[in-house]
Amino acid sequence: MGTLAKNRKAHFNYELLENFEGGLVLSGAEVKAAKRGHINMKGAFLSIVNNELWLKNMHIGKFAPAGKQEDYVPTQNRKVLVKRREIKSLTGKADQKGLTIVPISVYTKGDLVKLGFALAKGKKNHEKRDAIKKRDISRHIQEEMKR
Repeated sequence: MGTLAKNRKAHFNYELLENFEGGLVLSGAEVKAAKRGHINMKGAFLSIVNNELWLKNMHIGKFAPAGKQEDYVPTQNRKVLVKRREIKSLTGKADQKGLTIVPISVYTKGDLVKLGFALAKGKKNHEKRDAIKKRDISRHIQEEMKR
């Protein structure tokens, strides 16, 4: 099935330093909703609490055929399954000044739902403007070459 959702702003707002992969703990209805594309990663982030990695603020909509889900919270915290040594490594690196853990994509691998995330450093506004300028110049060059 492939990619279920991408965090498009992550590549623009952050410089991605190191990529990781982890399993996402979801209920059955959440998995079905995710596979139907009812995921929004805008504003999602990862944090380490009690030596566990948690995905916060990712929206997974209700799966209507599952019946009434009165107490369902779409943006609830979700646990990310990674090895202990990766959590220790991330803890040490994330404590450094200006580094954060950013979710990149949600995808399937076999029957499992996985989360791709990265250790990232926030870009300054001038770096974002430079990226826009380079993208516009390359787009203009491609248009000229087609003519």
